[in-house]
Amino acid sequence: MRLSAAAAISHGRVHRWLGLGPRSRLDLLRNLVTALVRHERVEAPWARADEMQGYAERLIDYAKLGDTNERAMRMANFWLTEKDLIHKLFKVLAPRFQPHSGNYTRLLQIPNRDGLDRAKMAVIELKGNPYPPLIRPHRDTEKTLLNQLLKGYREDMQRAAAPRAPEGTPV
Repeated sequence: MRLSAAAAISHGRVHRWLGLGPRSRLDLLRNLVTALVRHERVEAPWARADEMQGYAERLIDYAKLGDTNERAMRMANFWLTEKDLIHKLFKVLAPRFQPHSGNYTRLLQIPNRDGLDRAKMAVIELKGNPYPPLIRPHRDTEKTLLNQLLKGYREDMQRAAAPRAPEGTPV
């Protein structure tokens, strides 16, 4: 969970509130995890997507244990509100992520939601999904570190390639 510096001092808070109460928060997260397993790409407010990411990754970790594992089946039964997705979780997603040890999801920021709240939005997706990749914004300004290093390199190369007057001749 990524929190700002002001929220780094938690005072006993371990997660975001996200709704009316603990039951509402849990229902919201279960619905988001279910949608992610079904569609493999979900658009949601940043806070909800960021909070849900850990639960989705943990569910995939359990699914990799196999459908014969009782704890894995209980977790899948709890987190997936649509029971027909349990088969997809164990037979499609778990084999896809079997060689990987973690980091099964990707969280990308998209433009803020239009309307009254202008909420910060994100797309969370499972890696290896069949959709075309989202275009990540590139910062091609002079101020990025890479561009500063390239600029210095080019200047050095131009100085090295410039013809020099022989030693001892006045310039």
